[in-house]
Amino acid sequence: MKFSESLKKNRDFQMVYHQGKSQANKYLIMYALQNAGTRNRLGISVSKKVGNSVVRHHLTRLVRESYRLNEEQFQSGYDLVVIVRPSAKEKSYHEIESALLHLGGKLGIR
Repeated sequence: MKFSESLKKNRDFQMVYHQGKSQANKYLIMYALQNAGTRNRLGISVSKKVGNSVVRHHLTRLVRESYRLNEEQFQSGYDLVVIVRPSAKEKSYHEIESALLHLGGKLGIR
């Protein structure tokens, strides 16, 4: 079983944005950058444009849970940043999960 960590520091997010590769779909944008470790680190960003704090936190939980349940499908050793787009606001768990797995496949880390 894999255990991923969270990306928390701004400099870690900036490094993934500037050096990583990205893919997008209707609901999410995903950046991926290989790290020196054996674990994945996941960072989730939800802008205030998406909604109030309740909506943003709900979407963050949906993305984190869909990643956690499908973590075995992702290759190890990556820093991942997922940006939630405003169009994801009213979407169900299954739609968010499908979007996340789709981006993992497009980036070649799934």
